[in-house]
Amino acid sequence: MLTRLFPKAAAPQLRPLRWLLVLLVLLGAARPAAYALQGATGVHDPSNIVKEGNKYWVFGTGDGIATMYSTDLVNWQVGSRTVFSKVAFPAWIKTKVPGFEGTFWAPDCIYMNGKYYLYYSCSTFGSSVSAIGLATNVTLDPASPNYKWEDQGEVISTNAGSNVNAIDPSLFKDSDGRVWFSYGSYWSGLRVLELDATTGKPLNGPATTQSSVVNGDPEAAFLTKHGNFYYMFFNRGACCRGVNSSYYIMVGRSTSPTGPFLDQNGVDLNKGGGTLVLNVDGRYVGPGHAGLFEENGATYFSHHYYDGEDNGAPKLGLAKLTWSPANWPVVTRDWLPAGRYTITSQSSDLVWDAWGCTGVSGQAVAQGTPAGLTCQQWDFTALGTGDYKITNALGGLAVTVAGCSPNNGALLQLGTYSFSTCKQFHVDRANDGSYVFASLNGNRVVSVPAASTTAGTQLSLADYAGTAAQRWAVAAPGTSTATKAGQKLTGVSIYPVPASRTGFTLELPELRAASAVTVEVFNLQGQAVVRQTLERPQVRQQVAATLVPGLYLVRVQQGVRQFTQSITVL
Repeated sequence: MLTRLFPKAAAPQLRPLRWLLVLLVLLGAARPAAYALQGATGVHDPSNIVKEGNKYWVFGTGDGIATMYSTDLVNWQVGSRTVFSKVAFPAWIKTKVPGFEGTFWAPDCIYMNGKYYLYYSCSTFGSSVSAIGLATNVTLDPASPNYKWEDQGEVISTNAGSNVNAIDPSLFKDSDGRVWFSYGSYWSGLRVLELDATTGKPLNGPATTQSSVVNGDPEAAFLTKHGNFYYMFFNRGACCRGVNSSYYIMVGRSTSPTGPFLDQNGVDLNKGGGTLVLNVDGRYVGPGHAGLFEENGATYFSHHYYDGEDNGAPKLGLAKLTWSPANWPVVTRDWLPAGRYTITSQSSDLVWDAWGCTGVSGQAVAQGTPAGLTCQQWDFTALGTGDYKITNALGGLAVTVAGCSPNNGALLQLGTYSFSTCKQFHVDRANDGSYVFASLNGNRVVSVPAASTTAGTQLSLADYAGTAAQRWAVAAPGTSTATKAGQKLTGVSIYPVPASRTGFTLELPELRAASAVTVEVFNLQGQAVVRQTLERPQVRQQVAATLVPGLYLVRVQQGVRQFTQSITVL
């Protein structure tokens, strides 16, 4: 959080102008493109990802509460409206935090009771005079006529004499329907209390007397559950110093949402414990504010970091989280393990091909008809932080941008590998399970020119537009990744994520109402627990169901076209 920009003793001495300059850096003027993700990735203290319709939303520290969204988890854009205004915000805040000037910190959002509950922090630097408030909205879409944030007032507040600091809210809804609220900072640690699942306020009335569950200068609490354990992610170190930040993310776990939380060595987080999850790694400096989002068989570990190759600008990071055999979280920016793969276009089912199959230097990397050829197989070597060397199985030469050009239209060919950025690619995972390959030499992505479906078309770089011609399915040789374009049911979206026990909403923007749609939900045993036929489906279709907590597969079918997605029910 921003309170850690400088040591506690130094913070109050900074002049307002200096703080303004710091905030301008954090909330960001125009910067060069990052090599991870695309678009407007500048954010600080990102909330957990929340999905509505076909959009994914993140809220962050900023004037009036900053927003950003994506339709594919790769390309991000700044939201068209902030939640509040820097000069027009709920009047009660000034009463609780007299020095507050409209820059809200570290928000978090959760969907329940048919609306979105957004929690936000109000404070001043180097002070425990703070408050956390709540605003609700029935939609996150600023273009909707129903879009309106309604402030619900104070959730919790602290003063100069408090033994805790009311900032950095984080929400977690358990499988039993109970809602847990984590908050606090280095100012006497992190706390957890239960909220009323209807009002979103403390269950037993306002209170700041809970015992700490993490001590030792922690910040940025995030509580979640996996299996039989509750996991508390948190930060230690100093944030907000750009490339000089020392923030790092740790975790402990407990059999109770209120602790005690122990690390992998059995040390209590209140006694200096903590298992390291993510630290500085190459250009990714000072990672902070963990969040988890699960969809389509992947768990995205959201966080911010300071870009060491872009003057320490804060940016959104999405890493991959898996679980060890002992049920401890493992986070990496490498979405693909090293190995040999075929790479299939999402727009034509053609594959990457060293065209001519001689494997010589200068040979074009093109798209070809799958034939199981060695020259259609590619070896991925992880270079760390999500970057890869990609070499052809026939001859071992590397995928190279011709002339090391960063420009639109630059062609791909084979060449001898060196540590040049034009021979390295960053891999991001899109929401549908496909992958995007960005050249480290300029951040443009590997594309099929003009979305051609002709075998022999040489691949090139282009600005990312989120098209199927820029997304790739990756699989071991001999494993089919092909789904004929005519059989894909596109544009379908399911929300909320996680789904409710009473069902979910389908967005069906590309379906004609005159054509019936079948919706099926399968449990882990492959049994259909829901089967509905929608004779005249609407663009937004409610699917009522009675679902127990667990993992399911949803299949939506119209004629020969179909769409599948795994969902989690809490």
